[in-house]
Amino acid sequence: MQSLPTVCIVGLGYVGLPLAHGFAKKGYTTIGYDIDEGRVSELNAGHDRTKELSSKELQEISMTFSANPKDIQSADIVIVALPTPVDETNTPDISILRAGSKTVGENMKKGTIVVFESTVWPGTTEEICGPILEKASGMVCGTDFFLGYSPERINPGDKKHRLETIVKVVSGQTPEVLETLSALYGSVIEAGIHKAPNIKVAEMAKAIENAQRDLNIAYINEIAMFCGKLGIASKDVLDAACTKWNFLRFTPGLVGGHCIGVDPYYLVEKAKTLGMNTHVITAGRAVNEAVARFVADQIHAALGGKGKSILVLGTTFKEDVPDTRNSKSGDVIQALKAHGHTVSVHDPYMSGEVIQRNGWTPGALEQGPYDAVILLVPHKEYLSIGTEGLIGATKNGGLIYDLKSILDGTVIVMAGRKYVTL
Repeated sequence: MQSLPTVCIVGLGYVGLPLAHGFAKKGYTTIGYDIDEGRVSELNAGHDRTKELSSKELQEISMTFSANPKDIQSADIVIVALPTPVDETNTPDISILRAGSKTVGENMKKGTIVVFESTVWPGTTEEICGPILEKASGMVCGTDFFLGYSPERINPGDKKHRLETIVKVVSGQTPEVLETLSALYGSVIEAGIHKAPNIKVAEMAKAIENAQRDLNIAYINEIAMFCGKLGIASKDVLDAACTKWNFLRFTPGLVGGHCIGVDPYYLVEKAKTLGMNTHVITAGRAVNEAVARFVADQIHAALGGKGKSILVLGTTFKEDVPDTRNSKSGDVIQALKAHGHTVSVHDPYMSGEVIQRNGWTPGALEQGPYDAVILLVPHKEYLSIGTEGLIGATKNGGLIYDLKSILDGTVIVMAGRKYVTL
């Protein structure tokens, strides 16, 4: 029987760690490499700060966590799972991916297959990462080492749609590489493998998945703003529209995180190099980028003047995760402060010290009553407090703003508070 290949995962974040765990659980000799020595120490101690894996899950498998790049040398297959964000001008930033590719190239052995899972614009794997690997290794791509691309589909905080239960798209530089990677991922992914005909197809598929969600949410966000102008609740409108069998239900809100609010810019950037204007994708991004300001303006108008005390609940990009990457809660906070309000901030996944490092003032419900309590991220901790708990933290006649329409608005109004949603 042929022995299993040794697998090295480069980048132990929300994507890389579950992937490493999946391979180790199936008996692969697995190395998890990350430049963050603190992260490596925590994982070796059985703690995952992203909360994707429990201590029990970390301890049930045997794998090596390392901050030493030389450990990459023993791998037959290297899977690169590094972040590809945008900068302050929303321009794609692949500097981390470039640096990671260089590190892999300097430490990989001949015959290695290097697979990229990061979201990129089509062509990045072969036109940028491949040459970096060649230069760093002194080897020839397609002869001495090979490329693959298999886009990540991890949904942070989602305990239902996990690595094993999501169909995996796989592509390879050659038919042989494709078959090798399909067998590798297929041994871990229960939902099945989709073999893309080439790497560019797989890269493009990943980018459009999240761009499609971005556009759908942008449409609903624009409808929510429209409803606000009409003086009707967007939730009531959506409840009515959803009675039609083919209406797709998306909910309005802030669009942040490392995927939906980022990936469309990678398509826009590539389109520019081809002399193409992306009207629909760009319009969707513009709508979603404007929501934070709209929310702040809604709150300010409902308060009827500046100088109010406000408690903002939730700073992560989505509920029940500690991930603050590209979160738009900060934009709402800054806009409220610009309106002249005193803003305090709370999030169960952020300590007071971390909140202060972000330039905000820590607050808590028990420190009220406030003129307004703003529920931006409906963490389970807030839902357990319930509507009554938020009412108690708000002054009589004050405002409770419910971004996701989670709370019982009737109860809030009967208690003598204003209730506003997006």
